[in-house]
Amino acid sequence: MTGPNPEMIRIIDSIARDRNIDRSLLIRDLEQAMVSAARKHYNTLDAEEFACTVDAITGQMSLTRHGAPLDLSPAALGRIAAQTFKQVMIQKFRDDERTSILEEFSKRSGEIVTGVAQRYEGGSLVVTIDRAEAFMPRSEQIPGEQFNAGDRVRCLVLDVRDAGSQVKIVVSRANPDFIKRLFEVEVPEVAERIIEVKAMAREAGHRTKIAVASIDSKVDAVGACVGVRGSRIKNIVDELNGEKIDIVRWNESSQILIQNSLKPAEVSEISLCFELGRATVVVREDQLSLAIGKRGQNVRLAARLTGWDIDILTQEEFTKGLETMSQTLTALEGITEVHVDKLGALGMVSVFDIEEVGAAVLAEELGIDAALAQTMVETAAVKSKEVAAQQQKDKEEREARLKAEQAQLAAALAGGEAPSTEAGEHAASAILGSASSPAPSRDDEQRAADILGGQS
Repeated sequence: MTGPNPEMIRIIDSIARDRNIDRSLLIRDLEQAMVSAARKHYNTLDAEEFACTVDAITGQMSLTRHGAPLDLSPAALGRIAAQTFKQVMIQKFRDDERTSILEEFSKRSGEIVTGVAQRYEGGSLVVTIDRAEAFMPRSEQIPGEQFNAGDRVRCLVLDVRDAGSQVKIVVSRANPDFIKRLFEVEVPEVAERIIEVKAMAREAGHRTKIAVASIDSKVDAVGACVGVRGSRIKNIVDELNGEKIDIVRWNESSQILIQNSLKPAEVSEISLCFELGRATVVVREDQLSLAIGKRGQNVRLAARLTGWDIDILTQEEFTKGLETMSQTLTALEGITEVHVDKLGALGMVSVFDIEEVGAAVLAEELGIDAALAQTMVETAAVKSKEVAAQQQKDKEEREARLKAEQAQLAAALAGGEAPSTEAGEHAASAILGSASSPAPSRDDEQRAADILGGQS
């Protein structure tokens, strides 16, 4: 038995406070370390031979062997046994700390935390959060974003798991939920569930679309998220280093939701095919590039937000597709314009749709026999190949023509000469989508948008 040791209790209290470890666990570890040291000192393998108790208030330690008291202190154990005592204590304390961190961060999973950047390891950013180290893999980082040692890092706790000797904490700034949590921080109505985030689609570092709805008719969901003069959304955009955020008004109607999700582009018509999960959206020529977005980003995010496969066409392309389908199918005996109109009402607006939907659906929806439905599919498949080949040919011709015009324009500028009026107007039409010139094709519009970093 040893005398009172208030200094030891003070140290245990300090460790418990700093490391957020239960004080009773540390005292139990101390008792187990003393038993291990005694077994080492007496060179015994009997796990039940020794017992130790430590008074949690005075720090007095009592060691027994087969129930008989031993007047033995850690200092009297000898160098080897004392080393064993030290190693066991260190290991037990580390295990307790690991367990404490695992429990704490498991509760914080899905929350936003603030840490300090330390270093990069193999592309992953190591961040210190409180007393733990977290890792942000390259896939969870915002592209182009770089932190220096000591920088403040705000991130989402994505995953917490026990990796044996350590707790692996994975954090993210690229996950869509990170933006959702930022809205909860900046917009009280979202945190209070007055405004609900219905859907999200994100391409980290570039653009995010978020659909919101209000359960209170007096609260405008979009206006509340934007804030007075954009104050709330500005704080979120600043945190994301300028990433664009489109706040979309949620609607249970798929047509209205798709229309809202494609803004700022104006939509003329939407045709939904539930069988294919596809929405055919018709827009004016001058809205085509805006609807598609830079490198297709706007329509891609809108598709992910709404859950529909969105195909954007001009009125001319839409009408041409319907006419081709009508001419192809009405040439078959037993198929009339009434059948074609019904297909259009079902969202099947091209021979590609007929081929893809299959004979069984056609037979059921149109009330025709299976043989005729199969003939429709086969005929549409043949026509689809012809149309696809013609579209590819037209695309190649347009690309060749555009390259020639660009080369002519570059040569004229290099020679200090103004390009010809016709070439200049055609190039301007392809790039700007001029209403006064012959309407450019969708490929020309998109290519021009890409060249100029088109409005998105």
